[in-house]
Amino acid sequence: MSAIGEYQDIQVSMEQHVATVTIQRPPFNYFDYNLICAIADAFDDLDKLDSCRAIVLAAEGRAFCAGANFGGDDAINRENQEKKSEESAFRRRSGRLYGEAVRLFGNKKPVICAVQGAAIGGGLGLALVGDFRVTCPEARFAANFSRLGFHPGFGLSHTLPALIGQQKAHLMFYTGRRIKGEEALEWGLVDQIVPQDQVQAVATELASEIARSAPLAVQSIRATVRQGLAGRVRAATDHELNEQEWLIQTADSAEGIKATAERREPTFTNQ
Repeated sequence: MSAIGEYQDIQVSMEQHVATVTIQRPPFNYFDYNLICAIADAFDDLDKLDSCRAIVLAAEGRAFCAGANFGGDDAINRENQEKKSEESAFRRRSGRLYGEAVRLFGNKKPVICAVQGAAIGGGLGLALVGDFRVTCPEARFAANFSRLGFHPGFGLSHTLPALIGQQKAHLMFYTGRRIKGEEALEWGLVDQIVPQDQVQAVATELASEIARSAPLAVQSIRATVRQGLAGRVRAATDHELNEQEWLIQTADSAEGIKATAERREPTFTNQ
């Protein structure tokens, strides 16, 4: 297995026409603009390599991706204190991040996500970038935005209903419920469930099976079946950002974020 390039907080390697992009922010792999940009850059670079025919997106640590970084410079809970007359700091930062998310959905090579742990909030959105998902019983999937007093992002308002149907997506959105690996398989949220220590290996096996097909044909078929996806995600993130911008200024959002950080039940006041 050979390493490819140097990127911030991810490792990229390739063996037998399968590239592996590994997120390296354990244990929870919270994301920010820099991480999503690094993954998008890696995907772009791999698209240019004829030797790459499929990509595995994996992660080190307990979680696949536990969502956005609420503690760093890009923390959402700081944005309600930063306003500008024409464009808020929140809009600028989130808009840049969502631009990178759209790049992920526009890549050319098939992507299999090896979800060995929790995929929460925007981390669930990242998992849905993949064409397929391999997971384990220990994994958890949640669109927990309503528990944060917030609106779904990362294109989830489009990608989640498109994958599992409107009713199940609405249930996840409205309740913030965590879906276990077995239920995720039943719902069609994931494609395979295996023991936790085999998740990445099985994802790689699937990627290798795809890589044995004619690469130009696979890319052509993929472009057809995913036609317009990046544009639909862009439209979704544009609307999501509008809703997030006013919700982040509410008292309920401040309470939801604080309660999550303090690991307690939030007390919402409809304000």
